[in-house]
Amino acid sequence: MVIGDSLIVINNPIDISEGNKGYDNQPSFLNDGSGVLFTSTRNDQTDIVLYNIENSTKAWLTDSEANEYSPIQMPNKKYFSAVRLEKDGNQLLWKYSFNKRKQEVLIHNLKVGYHAWLNKKMIVSFVLNDPPSLVVTNLKYKIKYPIDKNIGRSIVKIPNTELISIISLEHGESEIYSINPINSDKKYIADALEGSQDLAWTPDGTLIMGKEDKLYKLRAGVDKTWIEFASLQSFGLTGITRLAISPFGNKIVIVVDEVVE
Repeated sequence: MVIGDSLIVINNPIDISEGNKGYDNQPSFLNDGSGVLFTSTRNDQTDIVLYNIENSTKAWLTDSEANEYSPIQMPNKKYFSAVRLEKDGNQLLWKYSFNKRKQEVLIHNLKVGYHAWLNKKMIVSFVLNDPPSLVVTNLKYKIKYPIDKNIGRSIVKIPNTELISIISLEHGESEIYSINPINSDKKYIADALEGSQDLAWTPDGTLIMGKEDKLYKLRAGVDKTWIEFASLQSFGLTGITRLAISPFGNKIVIVVDEVVE
């Protein structure tokens, strides 16, 4: 992906799932942009995979009897966090070492669906309540507190800030807000792209969302509507869902649910 002052170009797509017919989803870049963590299916269950961008190799990082989802490298670079769903239905956020030697529960008694790290000690989680709620966990002081509810699954740290972006469903429409996990201060950013529930941020603060085979961008406070900037049609890809952008803004991972022959 190439980002100019007003131009974003998508080129050279690579299938990092390598044609796997199972579930490949929930990608996130490593903190240095050198690889991508994602959930992948093998032996009828989901495990976590690390794709190395430089040498185009994959390494399986988990091999438990449970299913793991939503991997994110922790600010402590030796570990990543992931949602772990046990066979008995118990679902918690776990911590795993990249060398596979250590794993432990990060947050007890909280059914986490998705999460984002604010800093080394604070996690913001989409919790599977009715309706879904946004909960902050302070690992240092071992406290948890809710800051919002009736939200979508997209929880993303806004680059170069101490804020999280969410998609609020509170008013019946999907609206993007920034929220301060410390004091719960919440500010409207823009209406979400209709028909889309996942977003990503470029380092310069541009919002990216996708729908079908098209990608759209919006600069908060500048653009009045979502602007189409790329199509995956020429690559034979459609059904865009989740997105992730590398820390330096030069790469994007796009999850699609259909390949057009």
